Amino acid sequence: DPQQIELATTSKRKLRRFIVIDEVVDKLYGSKVRQYFKENNVQYKILALPTTEETKSMDLVLNILHEVQNFSLDRRTEPIIAIGGGVCLDIVGLAASLYRRRTPYIRVPTTLLSYVDASVGAKNGVNFLQCKNKLGGYTPPVASFLDRSFIQSIPRRHISNGLGEILKMALMKHKGLFDLLKNHGKHLLDTKFQSCNGFADHRDAALQTTRIAIETMLEELAPNLWEDDLDRLVDFGHLISPELEMRVLPSLMHGEAVNIDMAFMTYVAHARGLLDAQEKEQILQCMRGLELPVWHSGCSWALIQRALQERLKHSGGQPRMPLPTGLGVADIFNDTSEETLERAYKLWVKD
Repeated sequence: DPQQIELATTSKRKLRRFIVIDEVVDKLYGSKVRQYFKENNVQYKILALPTTEETKSMDLVLNILHEVQNFSLDRRTEPIIAIGGGVCLDIVGLAASLYRRRTPYIRVPTTLLSYVDASVGAKNGVNFLQCKNKLGGYTPPVASFLDRSFIQSIPRRHISNGLGEILKMALMKHKGLFDLLKNHGKHLLDTKFQSCNGFADHRDAALQTTRIAIETMLEELAPNLWEDDLDRLVDFGHLISPELEMRVLPSLMHGEAVNIDMAFMTYVAHARGLLDAQEKEQILQCMRGLELPVWHSGCSWALIQRALQERLKHSGGQPRMPLPTGLGVADIFNDTSEETLERAYKLWVKD
């Protein structure tokens, strides 16, 4: 809003900002964040919190809101800034949406998963009654600031975790992205998604991979921001994984659970004749190359049945099952039989 920009740049009132930062990120970058605000003469309050799936609750949202109220935040001109991974961005988004009905907020993702996934779209939420994101809403941020240099400080497993969500978009929408992951996956893990001089054969795979992943995600989300249409390709990998992830916390990270779901659905697609044996193996080899799990003992047949029943409750009585129909192409199916699912599961277990 040009008027707001003019007000912010010409006002004699001191700029004020309320920042919520993940406590691990605060240890790594907190001093730089504080230095930035001091040098720009901004009055600030930094709230460092443990933002994990186990703490992702309304209690943490209320904790943030108490501090926001004490800060006397002006919701028109003082956006809340969230710096952290996807859980942090989700929690702060929900808190901002509740404070005075809607307070603007800014997302600053610091993990690969949040960079390509949580930074995009309108959703926010918290876990409730051991169900993932059971409480939440649709409030997009006023901005997302993307900086890949954050990714260099996260562990290799966390980078692999983010690659799960990138692979989701590749399998659903973009053969070129799949080829990038297949050919450059190890390089991306080794270099932690930093753009490196002297790697001409990789032609800045990190920039290409993240850009395509975000662009394809936006293509899917932007026309359906409020999820009025329940047929969503971005739900690939999210039919079984919410149940699995919450059941085995904290042993699986989100992207890992998503990948296990995608691995099973790859077998379902093969059992339906949508993928040939070579395409199925290419997908599984790519997953292994990205150091992602393709199986978990907690993913029992009973859990799959339970998860799919839960899916029916929240998707208008239809499974709306996204499945790959090739490499980088997909469709949504409502007619996968129980017999096909069980046959796919038995083959998955056997392999």
